[in-house]
Amino acid sequence: MIIGLHHAQITIPKGAEVDGKDFYCDFLGLEEVEKPDALKARGGFWLKVGDRAVHVGTEDGFNRLTTKAHLAYLVKDITYWKNVLEQKGIQIIEGVPIPGFDRFEFRDPFGNRVEMIQEL
Repeated sequence: MIIGLHHAQITIPKGAEVDGKDFYCDFLGLEEVEKPDALKARGGFWLKVGDRAVHVGTEDGFNRLTTKAHLAYLVKDITYWKNVLEQKGIQIIEGVPIPGFDRFEFRDPFGNRVEMIQEL
């Protein structure tokens, strides 16, 4: 029996952890959590998102712009995030409407598809 979602993982290029932390921790405001010692040598970092985790791993040789795979971050003020991202020069991509939600997408600095979604 599956009882929940523990974590999801995205990847960034090997050696891009400083830029990744700058975007995900400093800009988006997500909290970094300590990786277990046994996994630190693999690179990347872990984030706390509400009561879940996002693992940011490292991987080369993958074009992130070619995939629909993404994480959707639930937000309280979608207009705020749209404005902040546009001010940083990030292109907003309007998503297909879903009843009961306002949402949009963008690509992070590494090409990962990201969705911001707000319940109406």
